[in-house]
Amino acid sequence: MKLIGSLTSPYVRKVRVVMAEKKLDYEFILEDVWAEDTKIQIHNPLGKVPCLLMDDNGSLFDSRVIVEYLDTLSPVGRLIPQTGRDRAATKCWEAIADGVLDAATSIYIENNRRAPESRSQQWVDRQHKKIAGALESMDNSLGDQAFCMGINFGLADVAVGCALGYLDLRFPELNWRSQYGNLQRLDEKLQTRPSFVATAPPKP
Repeated sequence: MKLIGSLTSPYVRKVRVVMAEKKLDYEFILEDVWAEDTKIQIHNPLGKVPCLLMDDNGSLFDSRVIVEYLDTLSPVGRLIPQTGRDRAATKCWEAIADGVLDAATSIYIENNRRAPESRSQQWVDRQHKKIAGALESMDNSLGDQAFCMGINFGLADVAVGCALGYLDLRFPELNWRSQYGNLQRLDEKLQTRPSFVATAPPKP
C-alpha cells in the first residue's frame, strides 16, 4: 500500500498512527496539495490528503474511511469495536475530534491562504468557539478514565491525540492544557506511544 499525505496534516497523522499501531507496511508519498503541479486529484477527486493507494491500484480517501478499512486488515491491535454501542461511541469520539480539526484547519487556511482583505474575523471566532466547546465536552466525557473508551486504547484516543497535537502545532497560544486537565493527562500518555512519537509533525 501507498499513503499519499503531508507531514503536518493531522488527518494524515491519524492514518499513520493507525498503521503503526496495526503494524502495517506501506510507502509514504509526500504531496503538497496546495502546489500548482499537485497530482492528488488523479487519486482523490476532492484534491485532499490522506489518500490510500491499494495493491490493486484502487484508492481510498477521507481519514475516517481509511482507518475503518485498515482496522479490518489485521486482528492485531483492534482499534474499533465491531458492533454495538461501543462502536458508535468510538465513532462519536472520532467525529468530535475531527470537528476540532475541521475548525482548526479552517482558521489556519483563513489566516494563511486567503488574502488579508478577504479574511473574516467573525468566521475565525466562530471556529474558535467550536474548538472550545469540543474540548470541554471531550474533557468532561473523559473524566478520570485511562482512555476515551475506558481501560483500552483505541481509535477514539488516536483521533483525540491527533487533534490535540495539531492545536499544539498551529495554535500554541491556546494553552488548552491549563483548562482541560483530563485531556492533558491523556495526551501525556499518548505522546509516549511509539506510533505518536514516530508521526509527530515537524516543528515550525
